[in-house]
This record gives sequence, C-alpha cells and structure tokens, in this order.
Amino acid sequence: MLPSFLEQPTQPGRTCDADRSGWCTAIHDWTSMNDLLSLVLSKAAQIALIVLGALVIRYYLHRLIDRLTRSNGRGPKLLRPLKERFGDTASLAAQSERRQQRALTLGSVLKSIVSFVVFGLAVMYLLQLLGVNLAPVLASAGVVGVAVAFGAQNLVRDFLSGMFMMVEDQYGVGDVVDLGEANGTVESVGLRVTTLRDLYGTVWYVRNGEIQRVGNSSQGFAYAVVDLPLAHRSNVQQAIEIATAVATDSAAKQPLAKDVLEAPEMLGVNQISSDTVTLRLTAKVRPGQQWAVQRQLRADIKRAYDEAGIQPPYLTGRGFEPDSAQNQA
Repeated sequence: MLPSFLEQPTQPGRTCDADRSGWCTAIHDWTSMNDLLSLVLSKAAQIALIVLGALVIRYYLHRLIDRLTRSNGRGPKLLRPLKERFGDTASLAAQSERRQQRALTLGSVLKSIVSFVVFGLAVMYLLQLLGVNLAPVLASAGVVGVAVAFGAQNLVRDFLSGMFMMVEDQYGVGDVVDLGEANGTVESVGLRVTTLRDLYGTVWYVRNGEIQRVGNSSQGFAYAVVDLPLAHRSNVQQAIEIATAVATDSAAKQPLAKDVLEAPEMLGVNQISSDTVTLRLTAKVRPGQQWAVQRQLRADIKRAYDEAGIQPPYLTGRGFEPDSAQNQA
C-alpha cells in the first residue's frame, strides 16, 4: 500500500482495471506504483519545465558569481565591500594575487550554496506538483536536520569559522601565521581546514573551528628586531654608535634596500644580566621579510664589532675570560 499522502483516486476506464490478467495488472500488483506513475506521466511537461527552470537559474547565478569573482583592473567586485588588510607596503602583485585567491574561494562557497538552494526548491515544487503533502516531510526533515546538526556540530563550527576567516581576511595563501599549535606559511585556506607548512617542511592541517587566535606576520608591515649581546667590559656607547651606523648603511644598500621601509632605530640597552648587556635595534620592513633583514643586519654588525674590538659575552681564548671568571678572580 502507498502512504496516505501518495494515494490518488482511482480513475475509471483504466486499462489495468479492465484487463485483470495483463502485464499492466501484474506490474501494478507487484509495485503498487501504478497511480503514481500515471500522475507523473500526466504532469511530465510541468516536471520537465521545473527541472529545466532550476538548471537555467543555477547556470545564470553561477555565471553572475564568476563575473563578481573575476579579477579586473579594480579587483574582484565581490571583495569591494569587504575589508582588506594589506596596508600601503604590500606590492600590487601580492595584493592582486591574494584578492583573486580570496575571491575564488568565496565564489566556490557561493556556488555550492546556490546549487543547494535552487535544487532544494525545485524538489519541493516537484513534490507539491505530485500531490505530496509536504507538512510531514518537512517535519521529518527538521527532526533529521537537528539530529545531523547535533552529531556534526564540529563540522558546522569549522565551516562557519572558515567563512568568517575569509570574509574578515584574517590570513591568506602565502602569509606567515601563528595559529597556536602550528605556525608556518599558509598553503591553502578551505572552509574546514587550513594547511600550513612550517620551517622544517612539515605540513600541518588545522581545523578552522579549533583556531582560537591568529598571529599574522605578513599583513601591512613588520619589524626586524636585532638583539646585540655585549660583555660588561665593552664600551656600550661605542657599540651603539657602530651598530647604528652599520645598520643605517646596510639598509640603504641592496639587498636590504628593497625590504627596509624606514631607517633602523637603535633603542639602546634593552637588558642587563650578570654576564651580558643586550642592545636592541629595530627596523620597519616589508611583511614577511623581517627574518632575512635580521640575519643580514646581525652579520654586518658582528663584522663591524670584530673590527672595532667590541667584545661579546663569554669570550674565551686569546687572553680573554668570561666576566664572571674575572669577577670571581
């Protein structure tokens, strides 16, 4: 027997009712679907129109999304109302590449949502056309939806977190980020998982719903921080003057000139311990270049300190002893 919401009134003069011994009757007795098949055949034109209409609407909506996410001279239209976090120091090529990647990701999500909504409405119209009472169907779907949402709440949280991360532009492909448990260069940003590659080449897959904080070292600008440890017996003022002069000269020449945005600033004595006096120097640089600038400045300043006889802490050999040993003597 058919469910009550699929039952149709028997039509008089039907071939199966007249010929009780034919194939039609056998199929009807075996499947109990004769009434429904007759209804589908009688509504075939309307069913085809609904299906065709759904496909056409989906096609044009997808084309509209493609137009909104396509890059042009002013960038993707989809991202113009959204907040950008590039800053004035990001190159035009980097800005364009990041905008395009972000637009394509959002476009893919919008296409999936459009397909789900359009085909879902089409199915509901088809069921209504076939005389299906949607009230119990929707009630059952609601109960199933609640059960699925409860069981897949982590998946839903990952999806929503991924949506907000992309809309807010917290990070993008190529950014160097710290996500708490993992840090490295972003290789891909999805709706559920963000993929990082760390300094040692290990690939980390981080669920978006598990990300509690994001430290992005590639937005706007960064600071190269160089700490210079000295021995207590060193001439601190001379060390400051040498480090400032060398850093300023290095920042004005290649390869650092393209990455350093402002002249390096000597902050002075940053820390004093029992054996060490630490100077700190900073330089404003392009995002993601702070580590390369730090390495180059350390090498240049170390070379200048050696030429000037500025002593590092814990120096042994050639007649030098650690400060602590001299103090004990």
